[in-house]
Amino acid sequence: MPKIEVKFFAEEDGTVPFLEWMDNLPAKAQDKCIVRIELLAAKGYELRRPLADYLRDGIYELRFSLQRVQYRILYFFGGKQAVISHGLTKTSQVPPGDIDLAIKRKLSFSKDQARHTFRG
Repeated sequence: MPKIEVKFFAEEDGTVPFLEWMDNLPAKAQDKCIVRIELLAAKGYELRRPLADYLRDGIYELRFSLQRVQYRILYFFGGKQAVISHGLTKTSQVPPGDIDLAIKRKLSFSKDQARHTFRG
């Protein structure tokens, strides 16, 4: 299976929510983020639990934990690309508001990919 191109969602002002979140994580958590994103690029739609899971409405999560903290990276697919929306830490389920935010970003991305793709 061909690799999936991974992109990062950018807001209209150019900020990249995922990268801002990741920059504030401990170094080991940042390393795990990178490994999960590399797995997403290599396996794409084939990535399953416990590494990834489908949430709803076309939104998926990459999953990992470190020192009893559960981290999630929300993303969606668009053809042969996966777009990282944002990341979060969680205590139980992924909050519905975070899923709704990823859905909103998915719609914005589908309307104007060039405007909402990080170019860095």
